[in-house]
Amino acid sequence: MAKKNYSEEFRRDAVELYRDTDGATVAGIDADRGISHGSLTTWLRNAGIPIRRPGISSAPRPDPAETPEREAARLRAEVAHLRAEKTKLETERDILRSAAKYLAGGDELVNRFHFVSDHSDTYPVKRLCQVIDIARSSYYAWIGAAETRAARAAADVELAEKIRAVHTVDKTYGRPRITAEINHGQPADRRVNHKRIARILRANNIEGVRLRRRHRTTIAEPADTPAANLLHRDFTAAVPNARYVGDITYLPCGDGEFLYLATVIDCFSRRLVGWSIAEHMRTELVEDALGAAALTRGSLAGAVFHADRGSHSTSEDFVVLCTKFGVTQSMGAVGTSADNALAESFNATLNRETLQGASRWESPRAARLAVFRWIARYNTRRRHSYCNYLSPADYENTYAFDNLQQAA
Repeated sequence: MAKKNYSEEFRRDAVELYRDTDGATVAGIDADRGISHGSLTTWLRNAGIPIRRPGISSAPRPDPAETPEREAARLRAEVAHLRAEKTKLETERDILRSAAKYLAGGDELVNRFHFVSDHSDTYPVKRLCQVIDIARSSYYAWIGAAETRAARAAADVELAEKIRAVHTVDKTYGRPRITAEINHGQPADRRVNHKRIARILRANNIEGVRLRRRHRTTIAEPADTPAANLLHRDFTAAVPNARYVGDITYLPCGDGEFLYLATVIDCFSRRLVGWSIAEHMRTELVEDALGAAALTRGSLAGAVFHADRGSHSTSEDFVVLCTKFGVTQSMGAVGTSADNALAESFNATLNRETLQGASRWESPRAARLAVFRWIARYNTRRRHSYCNYLSPADYENTYAFDNLQQAA
């Protein structure tokens, strides 16, 4: 078997994944990521991280001095305990089933409070709060503020009528002008905050007429010369290491922060052979991804690398980069996602399966580890429909084995 080469980024992320995963073992991490046991052990030792050893447990042996009467009493106690646990689990199941429609959308915390209030005659409040994971003190505080909320809701209804009156006169008015109109002539203590106006506008679907600009995520550099489209939306390859597609996608995290992920995907197996994550989207990001791909494949010489017409891929630096790795550059049209559909599909799958409905990760570090964990699973374990529901790595291994059989 050929010796595997790993980029420094890959090694660092593997070590961080081991460090941050409770109960992780070397065997578990290297099996999921296709890393040799010795390589991961060496990386951990170099990083000064102690290696966890799986614990050895054995079932307790019965007390040989236990009398039949005591054994019967013990077993009755265990049965009673299991029945109590069964009842508890059934109750939790029923509560969660009832809560499902409350948690389907909107303000989740408020919906949980409403659920507890509506079912407090059926189940104890303490039990309801435990099952749906809210503090009883928060629930009772919410109950105590009912009158305040009712007064605020009535005030919002009154303000909504004033807003409608202003908007009826001039439907081009949006939040800034409506706020100015509502506050005109009012003393300082009776002025309405623009954020409250915006909230009521959204809640009542009131919107001023405005021109909408189309936002482009792929912006070409006019001074540079684009390469030809060599794939023509044919994202297949007869052999590995012949055709690649790549893209840069945003990873939203923290408070308005972004990381950027550059990818290199083999059209033969949909395997992600190279990637890199950074806080910028300059050409160096793509260079690191192609460098990782070259380490994985041994060489990219003679392959086609297809990307969109972003400024990084139409620059002179990118042309030099493709020459460095011996790849032929291919490029789709501006604003046509179908010309790079394979990369776009990969990005959509990654975001859907890592964020799982969330809008962003809590920090750049959390984003990096989540993406690293998902990519490793995507290559080695996640079954891909294009690969006859094998993982990309298994699909390539099957191809290599079949070729060896035919050669023999």
